[in-house]
Amino acid sequence: MRTGAQFYTIKDYCKTLDGLSESLARVADIGYTTVQLSGVCAYDPEWMAQELKKNGLTCVLTHTKGPRMIEAPEQVCRNHKIFGCRNIGLSSMPNFDFSEESYQNFVNSYHKVAEIFVQEGCKLYFHNHADTFARLPDGKQLFERILEDFSPELLNITLDTYWVQFAGGDPAAWLRKLAGRVECIHLKDMCMVGKEQHMAPVGWGNMNFDAILSAAEDAGSQYLLVEQDLCYGEDPFVCLKKSYDYLKSVGLQ
Repeated sequence: MRTGAQFYTIKDYCKTLDGLSESLARVADIGYTTVQLSGVCAYDPEWMAQELKKNGLTCVLTHTKGPRMIEAPEQVCRNHKIFGCRNIGLSSMPNFDFSEESYQNFVNSYHKVAEIFVQEGCKLYFHNHADTFARLPDGKQLFERILEDFSPELLNITLDTYWVQFAGGDPAAWLRKLAGRVECIHLKDMCMVGKEQHMAPVGWGNMNFDAILSAAEDAGSQYLLVEQDLCYGEDPFVCLKKSYDYLKSVGLQ
C-alpha cells in the first residue's frame, strides 16, 4: 500500500496554476509519490502530465464535477488518460434530497456514466460522507442501495474512514465488506477538542488505525489518500507531513 496526498486538504493554495504547481512540488518534498486531484483550479491535462512527471508524482484519482461527467463522459476519460489517471471520483451526490425520485435520478444518470467509463478503460469511484449512512424512504441505508444498484464492475468506493466512524460505523468492518472495490481510500483522524469532534492528522487522534490499516490491506486497498478537510488554522502542509510521518513510522510510504 502507498500513501498519497488528497489535494482537497490544500485547496486554498491551488486556486491558480502557479499555486497548484508549487503545491505539487511541496507535496513531493514531504515524500508523497501519489496524489488525488480535488478542489483545485482548472488545468490543461497536458500541463498536468508535465507537472506530475517533473515532481515524480502519480495521480491515482480525481474528484470531478458530476455534471461534467454526465455531459461528456468520453472526453473526461480522454483528459484523465493524458496525465495517466484512470480513476475518476464523484465527491458527493449533486442536488440529492434523499427522496426516492432523487435517488432514481442519481442511479439513472451515473449508471450510464459508469458504463461509458468502463468502455473507455476508466472507473467511476463514489466517495462517502456521513449522510451516506442515512436511510431512504424504503428503510435501507443510502450506501446499501448504491452498492445494490452498482456492481463492482461499474463502481468502486473511495471509502472515507473518518466519515464512516463519524456516522457510527466501523471503518475496518466496512473495508472488509467492500474488499476488492476499495483500491483508493481516504484517511484522516478524529480527535476531541473540548466537547467537539475535530479532524486531525493521521495518528494524532483516537481512531483505531491498527485495525483500519490491517483491514485496508486485507481488502486490497492500494492507495491511502490523506484528506484533512479542516486544519483549524494549522498549516495544511504541516498536517499532511504529520500524517505522512505517522504512516511512514508504521511502515507505509
